[in-house]
Amino acid sequence: MSEPKTIHIAAAIMTDGQGRLLLVRKRGTDYFMQPGGKIESGEDAKSALIRELREELNLELLPEELKPLGEFTEIAANEPGHLVHANMFSTERRIQEVQPAAEIEEILWLSPSDISSRQLAPLTANKIVPRLWPSSL
Repeated sequence: MSEPKTIHIAAAIMTDGQGRLLLVRKRGTDYFMQPGGKIESGEDAKSALIRELREELNLELLPEELKPLGEFTEIAANEPGHLVHANMFSTERRIQEVQPAAEIEEILWLSPSDISSRQLAPLTANKIVPRLWPSSL
């Protein structure tokens, strides 16, 4: 059995003024996940995230607004047989308005009471939610 391939991404933990977590669902998929995307060749993680947020949500963030949170690896939600390795960032800016663009089909503002009723990507469910809302599990 071969080792799973790894997809390298940059993603963001962003909340609104009510403490809800911004998640996205890509067109043709079932799972909600952090906004972000694949890191392209020659690109650093922060630059990749800024580019992805602009392309997918029409959201402009400055590099200094993104704080590195660490790197996390989990089973990829939408690509069977793959792992996703995420460089995760957060921002203190409270996000109010985002517009889905590119491959984003749906935007979700998740609160702790909604966790069990939504289909969350493994990275979100197993690595992000427990850190953000430890008492909700």
